[in-house]
Amino acid sequence: MTRERPPGAQQWVPDDADLTVLREAVHDCRGCGLYELADQAVFGEGPEDPALMLVGEQPGDREDREGHPFVGPAGRVLDDALAEVEVDRSTVYVTNAVKHFKFTHRASSGKRRIHQKPNQTEITACNPWLRAELARLRPEVVVGMGATAATALLGRGVRLTEQRGRRLALPVPEGDEGDEDRRAEPPPTVVLTVHPSSVLRAPDRKEAYRGLVRDLRAAAKAYTSRSSGS
Repeated sequence: MTRERPPGAQQWVPDDADLTVLREAVHDCRGCGLYELADQAVFGEGPEDPALMLVGEQPGDREDREGHPFVGPAGRVLDDALAEVEVDRSTVYVTNAVKHFKFTHRASSGKRRIHQKPNQTEITACNPWLRAELARLRPEVVVGMGATAATALLGRGVRLTEQRGRRLALPVPEGDEGDEDRRAEPPPTVVLTVHPSSVLRAPDRKEAYRGLVRDLRAAAKAYTSRSSGS
């Protein structure tokens, strides 16, 4: 018997809704199977007119329990890196490519929840939520943190190791080509970097952290360049 393919999130994403409505609606999403085990969906947070938007992979254990993005160990790394490039986190919109926590239980105890990487089906299923955030916010620069975020933003062919730190253009999603408002403004600039959690796992944390800071500085510089018209 063939297993039925998950429907994807689109039918749960309200049309032309503001962020408040989207944030409430995401808890009803059944676009993939991750909702069955996660405590809750975790939507993005930040100002509604950000110049800079940060996109991570998915909520972690603490984020899933508390309902806010980047409040765990990776969030502390991100806060430190943003401070180094003189970007106030309160001015940045922070979200994830996948809105539910994917995990497995450690076999020895059965209690500790161990992060699992979202697969392509889950990334694709959740993409309508990320596209809705991008459409409402219209940031000037988007930072994709980690391979999952890079794929969600730019497609499956992107290579993080080759493209990180460079200025890339966000592709226009299918169906938006005829939107006059979208065509009248340049697409957001995308800058890719590693996920902050990878810094915590790196053999050389100092070097990994310096790389993250370097990429975030490139993103901040991209925003400055766009603002000045250069």
